[in-house]
Amino acid sequence: MARATLAAIAARAVPKGDPLEVARVAAIQAVKNTASIIPYCHPIPVEFAGVGYRTEEDGIVVEVTVRAVARTGVEMEALTGASVAALTLYDMLKMLDETMAIGEVRLLEKRGGKSDAYGAAPPGLRAAVVVLSDSVAAGRADDTAGRLITERLRALGIEAPEPVVLPDDGQAIADRFRRLADGGGVDLVVSTGGTGLGPRDVTPEALLEVLERRVPGVEEAVRSYGQQRTPLAMLSRSVAGTRGRTLFVALPGSEAAARDGMDALFPAVLHALAAMRGTRHDGRGS
Repeated sequence: MARATLAAIAARAVPKGDPLEVARVAAIQAVKNTASIIPYCHPIPVEFAGVGYRTEEDGIVVEVTVRAVARTGVEMEALTGASVAALTLYDMLKMLDETMAIGEVRLLEKRGGKSDAYGAAPPGLRAAVVVLSDSVAAGRADDTAGRLITERLRALGIEAPEPVVLPDDGQAIADRFRRLADGGGVDLVVSTGGTGLGPRDVTPEALLEVLERRVPGVEEAVRSYGQQRTPLAMLSRSVAGTRGRTLFVALPGSEAAARDGMDALFPAVLHALAAMRGTRHDGRGS
């Protein structure tokens, strides 16, 4: 902006009022309402939103800081707040200055959030996806949950071949799970299906025959996350645990439930997979 505009702000001579204070309030409102503006942002409880200004020779730099206790970062809230502050300044000052322009809006620093807490997948991870369904195995139904899980694993950088489909036969399921773990080439096995209360839902019992250690927190996370979205999640008997250096997670069979399960588990499970490989919390070997 022009120097005369900066002088008017300093002298509190802007006809519409103090643009810095109005923009500060606008930025804080924008931070709190980011989920209503940006479609893929989730509503989160914001703990702190601060707006600071730095006057330079030809303009004003707006810096917005946002803090929250959440599983996701708050960079979008901060960027939205800075953008709205800049637009508010422009709106209040445009009558004085036709030369104004809004410059770049960029992230200065991010701490916390999923990626900071858990990091990326350790290199070389291999997974197997097992679809457990009589109807899919017989060709009477299409597999959507297994494909979704496979795609999500690949997006995380985990090697995952096409899903294996088995009928709801407890012994066959247990045998396949043992071979996957004892073969030594699979770090993670995610199954989908057979965790309900139907007479052919035998996945938990088959998996319990195979596991050496249960991981109750993973099971609780899957059910808790699902329960926030549908009361039917309480009926799931999802099981998780380890055999050797392989982590097993049994998810429900519907596509929606599989999606919720993957959302609940990742990227936190990446930390478990790194730990099972002997990697310390600081990312170095044990």
